[in-house]
Amino acid sequence: MARTSVAYSDLAANSDTDDPAGTALNAGADAGHTIADAEPEQTILRIDASAGGDITIVAGDSPPAIAAGQGDLTVTVGIETRWIGPLESGRFLQNDGSLLIDVESGAAGTITAFRVPRYT
Repeated sequence: MARTSVAYSDLAANSDTDDPAGTALNAGADAGHTIADAEPEQTILRIDASAGGDITIVAGDSPPAIAAGQGDLTVTVGIETRWIGPLESGRFLQNDGSLLIDVESGAAGTITAFRVPRYT
């Protein structure tokens, strides 16, 4: 099974945002999710689980992820809503500019990727 793409839900500065429905979790071996053109430091993931399991943010490629040697980040999620992030590009960014998220078999629910606006 291929990875399912998760599009960003952009948070608007000085405004409000509707609560997006999210993308169904794609669980199991050779599955999971990808976020293309990722901005890890501005990324917060919401996992709304109806069946628990491990959610793993996969360590990136070195380069560009010079801290990839720190390994994956695994969060155990029960039947709950969990927030993960922001994330480090130096640890999690893949060489194609994406983030990869693995989902343990048996986990169910939704994933939403929020992009927090950057202020300069």
